[in-house]
Amino acid sequence: MPDPVVDPNPNPGGGNNQEDTTTLDDGPVDFSKLKDTYGELASPNLTSQWAHYNTHDPSYLVEDDFTYSYSTDVAFGHEIKPGLQIRRSINLVEWEFVGWVFNRLPTMGANFIRQNGGEPFESLWAPYIMKVDDEYRLYYSLSSARPRLSVIGLATASDPKGPFREQGLVVTSLANNTIQTNAIDPTVIVDESGTHWMYYGSAWDGIYKLELNPSTGLAVRNEDKGVRVAQRGFTGNDINGNIEGPEIIYNPEFGMYYLFIAYDWLETKYNVRVGRSQSSTGPFYDIHGNDMNQEIDDVPMILTPYRFEGHSGWQGVSHPGVFQKDGNFYIGHQGRPGINQFYMVMHVRQLFWTDEGWPLVSSQRFATEEESSVEEAELIGDWEQIIFDYQVVPGYAEEQITPGFQDSEALTLNGDGTINGDMNASWSYDSPWLTINYNNGTVAKLRVERGRDWENEVAETILFTGLNDQATTIWGKRVE
Repeated sequence: MPDPVVDPNPNPGGGNNQEDTTTLDDGPVDFSKLKDTYGELASPNLTSQWAHYNTHDPSYLVEDDFTYSYSTDVAFGHEIKPGLQIRRSINLVEWEFVGWVFNRLPTMGANFIRQNGGEPFESLWAPYIMKVDDEYRLYYSLSSARPRLSVIGLATASDPKGPFREQGLVVTSLANNTIQTNAIDPTVIVDESGTHWMYYGSAWDGIYKLELNPSTGLAVRNEDKGVRVAQRGFTGNDINGNIEGPEIIYNPEFGMYYLFIAYDWLETKYNVRVGRSQSSTGPFYDIHGNDMNQEIDDVPMILTPYRFEGHSGWQGVSHPGVFQKDGNFYIGHQGRPGINQFYMVMHVRQLFWTDEGWPLVSSQRFATEEESSVEEAELIGDWEQIIFDYQVVPGYAEEQITPGFQDSEALTLNGDGTINGDMNASWSYDSPWLTINYNNGTVAKLRVERGRDWENEVAETILFTGLNDQATTIWGKRVE
């Protein structure tokens, strides 16, 4: 294959633009096939069996009966060809590997990096997919070992499976720019006025917004880098770089734009924070009313490495893709099992919303369950709960050495309305909301749902997710 720098055709196509031969159906799920590890299937020669495995940085597109996922080039224990992986699903649990967006590195992106003294990595990262009229727009990230020498490019297709062809570079970053984020991790929102905004960035100087031309999908102004909308605190004299992977959505029920952001390191305390704004351009505020562009850590933290009893736990649960299907919101992300942090398994969870309009992430992966009311009597008994009490302390880099699992603890909801037999702790229920008054004076309002207990392979149990009055997330599941 010709070297991309001298290739006269700057539009390498890719993907599997083939007739549908899917074996997916909407029948019962065989959960016995959905294991936490998959070493025997990780080989690039077995892509047809990858399903939801080897998934990292997923972005989602709902198209008729299918939900498509596009993700970073990576495989457990193997080097794979660059191109961005494509999957699709009917039920959000069983996934079919479709192919790649490209058949090699995109020429325009690789050219930019080489012409500026770098060598592109042999992998593409963190795509974003969207549909504009009849055109599918795929934004890719290509980076290099040279700091901040990266590009976000655009490719388009008339079919979600491709072939995709490059259209241009949207935004770039150079190592000699002293004030600029890294040009990777795009997400795009089309606001109520029809204006297109890209949010992007990783490390260095936080998250930026950039206006796009709706007709072309490229930047309105050439060489425009946009402006910063979110950052973190300082480490010494430098802004903390543990921030990346934005995702922006709009929820019409509350008239709000929500900006989800990944915090901390991939293999350690990788977690998700969220802020919101009435405007697609911000400013975005956290639950305490703090501007996310201030030098602080924002809350709530709605997803973080966690570990229920009897399981090795899940870490790396950030850089989410958020999407809406059949009237419900979902959040997809990778999960890395504590038994081996290099496996990458796609998790899809349902999102719920507080009455005040803040997102809550289900404590368990979606398992095709249908919503039905839960009776108060079903709540009485033994639970495991996880309180997200991870707090950042000075010395961000120094503390990023462990997953920081938030571990479950026992909780018993007694029939007399007490908790753990403690008369100073109580609970009450007004479906679907469970209110817990803890003996330390905090109060939590928790959304109850039915779902699968994945750790214990129990088909149906009762779950909760919510926030306490300190904006701390609390998860729970009913156990026998």
